[in-house]
Amino acid sequence: MRFLSISDNNLNEFFAVRIAGLMGQVRAGVNARSPEGLTALQQLRAVNKRAGELMVEQQHRWAELQKLLEKTGIAVILPGSLSGAEMKWLERYFMDEAFPVLTPVAIDPAHPFPFIPSFDFTLALMMEKKNDDEPLIGLITIPHSLPRFVRLPGRKIRFIAMEHIIGIFLGKFFPGIKIQYHGVFQVIRDSDIDMEEEAEDLVRLYEEALRERRRGSVVRLAIEDSLPDEMHDFLQRELKVEDENTFRIAGLVSLVDVAEIITDDRPDLLFKPFRARFPERIRDYKGDCFAAVRQKDILVHHPYESFDVVVQFIRQAASDPGVVAIKQTLYRTSEDSPIVAALISAAEAGKSVTALVELKARFDEERNIRWARDLERAGVHVVYGFVHLKTHAKVSLVVRKERRGLRSYVHFGTGNYHPITARIYTDLSFFTCDPALCRDAAALFNFMTGSAPPAKLEKISVSPIGMRETLYRLIDDEIANAKAGKPSGILVKLNALVDPGMIDRLYKASRAGVPVELIIRGICCLRPGVPGLSENIVVKSIVGRFLEHSRIVAFAAGFGLTSRRAKVFVSSADWMPRNLDRRVETLVPVENRTVHRQILDRILGSSLKDDTNCWQMNANGEYTRIESGNQPFSAHEYFMTNPSLSGRGSALKKGRKKTSAKK
Repeated sequence: MRFLSISDNNLNEFFAVRIAGLMGQVRAGVNARSPEGLTALQQLRAVNKRAGELMVEQQHRWAELQKLLEKTGIAVILPGSLSGAEMKWLERYFMDEAFPVLTPVAIDPAHPFPFIPSFDFTLALMMEKKNDDEPLIGLITIPHSLPRFVRLPGRKIRFIAMEHIIGIFLGKFFPGIKIQYHGVFQVIRDSDIDMEEEAEDLVRLYEEALRERRRGSVVRLAIEDSLPDEMHDFLQRELKVEDENTFRIAGLVSLVDVAEIITDDRPDLLFKPFRARFPERIRDYKGDCFAAVRQKDILVHHPYESFDVVVQFIRQAASDPGVVAIKQTLYRTSEDSPIVAALISAAEAGKSVTALVELKARFDEERNIRWARDLERAGVHVVYGFVHLKTHAKVSLVVRKERRGLRSYVHFGTGNYHPITARIYTDLSFFTCDPALCRDAAALFNFMTGSAPPAKLEKISVSPIGMRETLYRLIDDEIANAKAGKPSGILVKLNALVDPGMIDRLYKASRAGVPVELIIRGICCLRPGVPGLSENIVVKSIVGRFLEHSRIVAFAAGFGLTSRRAKVFVSSADWMPRNLDRRVETLVPVENRTVHRQILDRILGSSLKDDTNCWQMNANGEYTRIESGNQPFSAHEYFMTNPSLSGRGSALKKGRKKTSAKK
């Protein structure tokens, strides 16, 4: 149920952004072809066809899940299954909770077709008035403040959909009028924001663009299939939607809402409770993050290890009298962000605080504008990066005055500074005080605030000014090693692999005999196992309890992927044109022995070993689930039950002493 809801939410956003982009190209008459040789119109038709098939499959899954739920004692019922007592309760609920916030609209010359916001869920009605041959059309938009599913009273777990509740009591809205039929529809509007001009005031420009986005053109109209053709035609005409962007749904419109059915009353149907660990090594130093990082680099593996480490790092910097400066990127964060609160506290304490707030973080723009203004009021130096580049890098830099002078500490992350998503996304937080990495971080912030690209970076690579070239060089080195008979290999873990240049480079490596293993959670446009092209490439995807989100790249470098001398990097970037060419991203080398081993042996090794949540791509682009062996292995379960190497502290030392004693 949870996965079905997520899949529908992702599809909705896909239409709001990607399909909207294709439609914009069609309207603008763009003739450029995609890497596979299709025009924007051809892509749009192909994608709409595939999306339609996916929506049909989602409805099949919804039907299957309802049957499975019923076997466990959870039912989503129709009005005909209501008991007399339930009907009485439902009427009280409707009049108290729903009726006051619902607004019926009858469409006539005095009441034109209203504006329907994106993602809103609306009930459409065809009515028959006495002594009037013309049918009357009515609309009732269901606001987000109302639940989609209402649980009925009683020991049994029974839900009924809000549209069915409203359907029962339509007479309350239109007394004396006969309702011929009713059904629901949903619109999705163009949510893309295009910045084509230089802005004197980027915040004001974004506020205006957000207001315009709310009224963007409709890119998808989903209509309940039970509504007759005349209602379909009416809605298409009023909403200005073409046939190819209209989808008839034989089932439940807006499956994203089925997440409301997931109830705490049935813990046996939920994931087992899990509590993230706090790295013991920081506890060894009585919570002093700086002391722990000074002793040795630390890699924190979320959500298995608590995001509180990141929060504590910034809070300690805010309260530490020795800290003179804090620099922070903010792409996405929570509504009551402890990171933002700590930055405000630091600025109010007189520290130099710089925050790069990315306004272009899609669907978080309004929240980020609010945070930016709160930060500015507290005295934080707020910058917004670049008009035409998103700043997607996740970096915190703290400068501290110590006995031997100034020392810097840096955090590089693969995920956002968001304490909520950090509980369900797998990400990496890399803490170090390596002078070269800290100097690179400082140069990166200077680039983001001063717009001048750094003349030279010592260790890290940054897009869009060198990361692509660095990755090309690293792949080419593996090709050269394979041709020279040296150990070679490429191991990559990403959310998406879309970039044509990177894909072609990996094909070239495969043809040269380089073993390539790819763990790509989402979209992968590379095809493995194609004769003469990619026989040496394997593509896997892990889909389980947590959303795989960390980005890791490893190269054998002539020594083998199990070698201490293999090259390992953590990154904020997926391999997509937008990440490599149109975003500010980081690729950070990992050189500390313990962290290097933790990533190669534990994280990547366990991910490759997974046969519980893993799917493997075939040469035709389809996935086959890997069958579990006699001893099934889940990477997620392993990480939940085994502490990381770099965070173990005294526990790791004790373990080593016991091993030595046994020897």
